[in-house]
Amino acid sequence: SKLNQAFLMLQIQEAEFNVEDIYNQYKGKPISQNLGLVFYYNEYLEKYKKLIGIEIKQITWNKFNYILSDLKDFLKWKFKKNEILLKDLDYSFIIELEYYLKTEKSQKQVTINKVLQRFKKVVRTAVVNKLIDSFPFTEHKSKKVVTIVVYLTTEELAKLENFKFSQDRLALVRDLFIFCCYTGLAFNEMSRLESKHIVDGFDGNKWIKMIREKTNKEISVPMLPKAIEIFDLKAVYTSRGLLCFPKISNQKFNSYLKEISEIIGIEKNLTHHTARKTFATTVLL
Repeated sequence: SKLNQAFLMLQIQEAEFNVEDIYNQYKGKPISQNLGLVFYYNEYLEKYKKLIGIEIKQITWNKFNYILSDLKDFLKWKFKKNEILLKDLDYSFIIELEYYLKTEKSQKQVTINKVLQRFKKVVRTAVVNKLIDSFPFTEHKSKKVVTIVVYLTTEELAKLENFKFSQDRLALVRDLFIFCCYTGLAFNEMSRLESKHIVDGFDGNKWIKMIREKTNKEISVPMLPKAIEIFDLKAVYTSRGLLCFPKISNQKFNSYLKEISEIIGIEKNLTHHTARKTFATTVLL
């Protein structure tokens, strides 16, 4: 009787439906043509969550989850409601969302491009599953972002290397920063560096070989003389394979770098990532 009621209800709506839609109506679930964007996005997140530790990292899933929060806020701001039908997504929705993120959320264009890139991935699955007739991103193009690469020049690098700090905490951060200027290690890799990652290379020199957390791919970097010098002075590892360098948070590291740049007189916004750019630009090129 309940299945028959579900069938009649779908007939009244005068829209195409199949057996699965009848079953979903019977179970109280929305049929494919009436799926909401938030509802669908939540389902996507639940499936995507099961891939954590298999194909993706927790931080990757979190980024998709943050977008759902932005979408909910946007729907309230633009439409004064908590949901919109998935099939009603169109080009204007994407443009309005981009405008909202820029004006109301004060997000930079590079961040907005990342948000739309991830949202596009979710919407594409809906198109593939024939829940949307047309792809709303077809005419949309991400706005170009001109990135200014901040790195130390040869003179600034030498100035930083030769400065004598009276405070041990600043001297330590400076040395770790210089170490990364000559190895290109990102903060996570510097923090996780262990004695087992230092190996003899094909050329008889010391090399750093480890799996990069962000890409899950192996990196292989030669230990240049300056990097070896700092490593020998600062490394505290033991035969048990403990971390090579003292632990420090990324936030505190960057805070100390600001102090260092002010003391030395380097008028650049130094962060740990600046070391990676310096390695690629000043040291290698």
